[in-house]
Amino acid sequence: MSRPMLLVFLLIILIITSQFEWKQQLVADVDSNPSVSQKQHQISKAEETVKEKIILVQEKNIRRLNELVRHLQEQLQQCRGRNGTINGTVTPLAERILELERQQILED
Repeated sequence: MSRPMLLVFLLIILIITSQFEWKQQLVADVDSNPSVSQKQHQISKAEETVKEKIILVQEKNIRRLNELVRHLQEQLQQCRGRNGTINGTVTPLAERILELERQQILED
């Protein structure tokens, strides 16, 4: 009878010690989670900063492209005006079109 009792006793000790080990691992995991969440927060902040910089660069590029479009439209208007005067006659309709396009450029 002593042998089965000894086996039961060893089994109980094994179960109890394994429970303590599991609890210690859980506590260690909980303690390490704040540092992981802080790292994730820092990473997300860095990602937001990069996204904001990308947006600013894209806005700057858009402004520059708009300026180039305006400049090209002005050059086109000048070429059309020269073409009309070279041909010698600019019809009233063509003059009106040129005027409307100039107004459109100024409004942009």
